[in-house]
Amino acid sequence: EVQLVESGGGLVQAGGSLRLSCAASGFTSDDYDIGWFRQAPGKEREGISCISSSDGRTYYKDSVKGRFTISSDNAKNTVYLQMNSLKPEDTAVYYCAAVPAGCTVTRIYGLATVSSWGQGTQVTVSS
Repeated sequence: EVQLVESGGGLVQAGGSLRLSCAASGFTSDDYDIGWFRQAPGKEREGISCISSSDGRTYYKDSVKGRFTISSDNAKNTVYLQMNSLKPEDTAVYYCAAVPAGCTVTRIYGLATVSSWGQGTQVTVSS
């Protein structure tokens, strides 16, 4: 069955960096698009980035453009999210997700297009 496992979260000072990993099994990341989402306390879960398996194209929410970078290692069936210049408002639980409809569809229709979620990893940015 499909399984996604996130890792790499932690506590960092504002301006610092973290690298999150999403390891996939039950399918291959070269056949499924993978998105990153986050949910802060009291707020709805939001999509922040996505990578396409077909052409490697990447997508970002405006608030993280220039600071976050999504990448993949298809041989390891793993997707990464490099987060630089972190801000306190980035504090949230971060989730990776399988997006069978593709990044371009998920960008429009959001959470309803996600088929599988990871367990989440906590990112806390202190000021």
